[in-house]
Amino acid sequence: MKIAIASGKGGTGKTTLATSLSSHLSETQDVVLVDLDVEEPNSRLFIRGDQTHSQSICKQVPEWTGDCSLCGQCQEICNFNAVIKVGTQIMLFPELCHSCRACSELCPESALPLKPRKIGMLNQIQAGNLIFVESRLEIGEQQAVPLISQTKDYIDNHFDESYIIIYDSPPGTSCPVIEASKDADFVILVTEPTPFGLYDLKLAVEVMRKMKKDFGVVVNRDGLGNNDVLDYCDMETIPVLARISNDRRIAELYAAGELIFSTIPEFKEQLLLLERSLELSTVVDPV
Repeated sequence: MKIAIASGKGGTGKTTLATSLSSHLSETQDVVLVDLDVEEPNSRLFIRGDQTHSQSICKQVPEWTGDCSLCGQCQEICNFNAVIKVGTQIMLFPELCHSCRACSELCPESALPLKPRKIGMLNQIQAGNLIFVESRLEIGEQQAVPLISQTKDYIDNHFDESYIIIYDSPPGTSCPVIEASKDADFVILVTEPTPFGLYDLKLAVEVMRKMKKDFGVVVNRDGLGNNDVLDYCDMETIPVLARISNDRRIAELYAAGELIFSTIPEFKEQLLLLERSLELSTVVDPV
C-alpha cells in the first residue's frame, strides 16, 4: 500500500505524522518512508539508523556542439525557453530544461546531444524494520518534479508489494505534490484548525478530487482555533481520521528531534485510530 501524507500549506505537522506513523508501523511490519519534500527534506532528523546506499540523481539535458546550420528549429520546438538562438550561437539554460528530448531528437544536424546533469542526491537508511529514503535537490536547481519522479522509480524498482510505502510529500498544491501523490492508494491531508489551515485544506481537497484520489483528513493542533475545519469536513463528507491535540509536549519533542508516540499516550491513541481507519494495524496495541 502506498500512502501519501500531504498538506495544503507548510507547517501543519506533515513530517510529524509521517515519521511517527512509519516508525510505529515498522515495529510489526516492513515499512519504507520516503521524504519527497526534496527542496527541504527534514524527516531524517527523526530517523536514526545506518546509511546503506547513496547515489546521484541526474536528468538528461542537451549540449550544443557548435556544428549546426543555426536553423533555429530547436528554439521553436522548446516550450520552456531552455534553448535560444542568439546570433551565431545556441544558448542553453539547463535549469529550465524539462528533458523532453525534442530539441535533440529533431535537430537536423544532431548538434544537441544529451548529457546527464546532476539534480540531487538519494540516500537510503536502515533503522530496524524501517527503511528511510531521502532525496535532496541540488542548490540552484529549480525543478523538483524530475527528482521526485526518479525517487519514486527507485522505490518501485527496489521494494515490492510486501512493504507499506509512506510518502512525506511536499506542501502546497503545485506540480511536486501532484507528482508525489499521483500513484498513491490513499492520501492523508494534514491540516490545522485555523483560517489559513481551512483555506489551504480546501485547495488540497479540490486537487485530490480532480485527481480522483481517496483521501482523509488529520487535524493537528486540535483545540487551537475553532471548529470550522471539522464543520467543513462534515459538510463535504470527508473522513476525519485523527485529531492530534495542541500540546506543548509535542512541540518540545519535535524540536528535540524525538518521535512522539512513544512518550505521549494521547498522541499514540490517535495514531492507532488512524492506522485502524486505514486497516494498517496487524495487532491490537493498547495505549
